[in-house]
Amino acid sequence: MSEEILINVTPPETRVALVENGVVQEILIERACSRGIVGNIYMGKVCRVLPGMQAAFIDIGLEKAAFLHAADISVSRRRVGETPSEQIDDLVREGEHLLVQVVKDPLGSKGARLTTCVSIPSRYMVFVPHLDTLGVSQKIESDEERVRLRKIMQEHGQGEDKKGGFIARTAAENIEERCLRADMIFLRRLWQSIEECIATTKQPMLLHADLPLAMRALRDLVGPDIEKIRIDSRETSQRAVEFAQCYIPDLTARIEYYPGERPIFDLYAVEDEISKALERKVQLKSGGYLIIDQTEAMTTIDVNTGAFVGRRNLEETIFKTNLEAAQTLCRQLRLRNLGGIIIIDFIDMQVDDHKRQVLRALEKCLARDHSKTQITEVSSLGLVEMTRKRTRESLGHVLCEPCPACSGRGQLKTAETTCYDIFREILREARQFDVEQLLVLAAPEVVDRMLDEESDNLAELEQFIERTIRLQAETLYNQEQFDVVLI
Repeated sequence: MSEEILINVTPPETRVALVENGVVQEILIERACSRGIVGNIYMGKVCRVLPGMQAAFIDIGLEKAAFLHAADISVSRRRVGETPSEQIDDLVREGEHLLVQVVKDPLGSKGARLTTCVSIPSRYMVFVPHLDTLGVSQKIESDEERVRLRKIMQEHGQGEDKKGGFIARTAAENIEERCLRADMIFLRRLWQSIEECIATTKQPMLLHADLPLAMRALRDLVGPDIEKIRIDSRETSQRAVEFAQCYIPDLTARIEYYPGERPIFDLYAVEDEISKALERKVQLKSGGYLIIDQTEAMTTIDVNTGAFVGRRNLEETIFKTNLEAAQTLCRQLRLRNLGGIIIIDFIDMQVDDHKRQVLRALEKCLARDHSKTQITEVSSLGLVEMTRKRTRESLGHVLCEPCPACSGRGQLKTAETTCYDIFREILREARQFDVEQLLVLAAPEVVDRMLDEESDNLAELEQFIERTIRLQAETLYNQEQFDVVLI
């Protein structure tokens, strides 16, 4: 499989696109005015403990207090001599200072999600300062390779004077021992510098910030299949080369500065993919389609056959549509960065073997996802429930805001409904105030309806209240807006 990473850099914004075989699979966006804080390490202060929620609010120096759940407090926080407890008020105290790390960006009205289980990633390793365990990524399947990595970590990562543990990342597979050792040395030095800051810090503040997006992409997205990393900023490409020379020497030759006049995201129609990723409807090649709805609680995906009629029978048509949908929706989850609970409503299948094949296709596609996913079997209602780890805002939330006309409902009252709302408001006003005329300000389509289809009702209302009603179209009003002015 051929993969490329495209990095588009402008002063206010950095965008990264992961392209597999010419098809965009992931898009990451970071804006200078609102950089993500996942991975940042802070000295925090407990400002409120909530036993009823088994959580605490932590001041880390941001506008909103961050959220720490009892389950995210490390074992090392258990007080010596005390009975092990999961009660939040036994684990932290108001006014206490804590070393914390952000695991979820602030999402909507919620503050950042924290953990006291601090970990620091590099290219091949993750350093866990408060644990002495050694681990290997589950995605490394070779037993021989897992044993090799554990042996290297035992030899160079642990000792009497060396506290903390390491986890070998997926990228560590088949990497030379010297590179892994260099990673471990770097992580220990980085942690040492953080410890020095901790010793002199007495107030909530940032101790360590994760890398900017362009460098994180090199660290987290680059695998053996990546052929090129194209960057359209000379300065960023130079920094990327320096970063690679220091941490990923084999990657240096694959980093390329793109000076072309044609925008780099136009090479693979990335801009078009971004626009499509903001729409509800996703067209399938067969003629079927998906409807994707993102809500506060979950994301729902509905699969439809649409114009696809198949060649043999209905069951075969449904099966082929569901197979194509499984591949497409996995790509859409990555492209849109959708997380949390996801409910997939595949078209009902009667053959059990077809259900198994669709689920296996779904699992196979999700295996390439960088975010952790869990999936269930097809329920009795024909639904597939899954979760996808959410750490950052979805693409839609980054690029869009709720519609000011419908407040995010996705629909507006009809002109007819607004007309009847206006009639009721006129009745209220006429009963309360003694005036000669009432002036109605409303959207043009509402005024047109009142003068046409509702003209008889308007005349009857004028006769009933014994007052003149004047209408005035306001082009800046949406279909739900109106004002009744007393004259």
